[in-house]
Amino acid sequence: MIHIVFGASASGSVRFFLRERGLEKVEKVISFWDMFSIGPVWQLHEEKGIQARFEWMKAYTYDEFGECSDYEQKFEKTVKQIQSIPEGSHLTIWTSSNAHEQTGLTLIVYLLKGKNLDIRLINTTEEYEELFQGRKVKYTPLHTGEIPSEKLQSIYEQGKRTLCTDHDREDLEKEWKSLSDNQETLRIWRNGRIQSVPEDYYDAFIMKKASKLHGQQKTKDFMISARLIGEALGHLNQYVGDAFLESRLKKLVEQGLFETEGYLEGIRFYKIRLKQDS
Repeated sequence: MIHIVFGASASGSVRFFLRERGLEKVEKVISFWDMFSIGPVWQLHEEKGIQARFEWMKAYTYDEFGECSDYEQKFEKTVKQIQSIPEGSHLTIWTSSNAHEQTGLTLIVYLLKGKNLDIRLINTTEEYEELFQGRKVKYTPLHTGEIPSEKLQSIYEQGKRTLCTDHDREDLEKEWKSLSDNQETLRIWRNGRIQSVPEDYYDAFIMKKASKLHGQQKTKDFMISARLIGEALGHLNQYVGDAFLESRLKKLVEQGLFETEGYLEGIRFYKIRLKQDS
């Protein structure tokens, strides 16, 4: 069995419960350490697409710790691991109801095109709601990485693993081709589908949250930028990550809608406030 998961947290959780069950030597884990809801996915199944994605990443985010080149190497390694999966293998692909993991699913199925494989899908959002959703407290994880390892183990042992049929694979391959034929850089999950939206889609939302925080302060004093990003992130029903929201905040600064105090090189180095006359 080969498990394919998205993100460091989800990968670590699956590896942990496999070790707990004594299966780490017979069940392999392959993971993408990337976020597919943001950034271009144009021709990402080819080398030119990988280069284009990471050039965007370098330009759009402040690479404080030189992580971009490390991510690029890990990405290329993961692609090669998937492409080298032998015929006849049994795969479990862990996904959830968000644009990040669903976009990643279409890429994986495309990379495996033409291979005779037994592919099973686990939607952790659906299985979490089925197994753990309480009547009083309603909580839906935005992505697989939010679910603790012990709950992922229960999902694996008790939940549904849906067969990905030849027809399903064809549909996912077509969806990947559609996604990878354009240059869009932001995707959301809406009505059970991946939908591309403009890059400034969340700008008004960020400004609304800034106005709310100013109201709580009863002043327009500068606030730590991480406070605003955390407020916005905590109220989103999509999984896009703090780095993307911060990059949009900096765009709003460039447009003169926010004032800053400090250095924009890193989120912990500066404070922000809505422009006084905005």
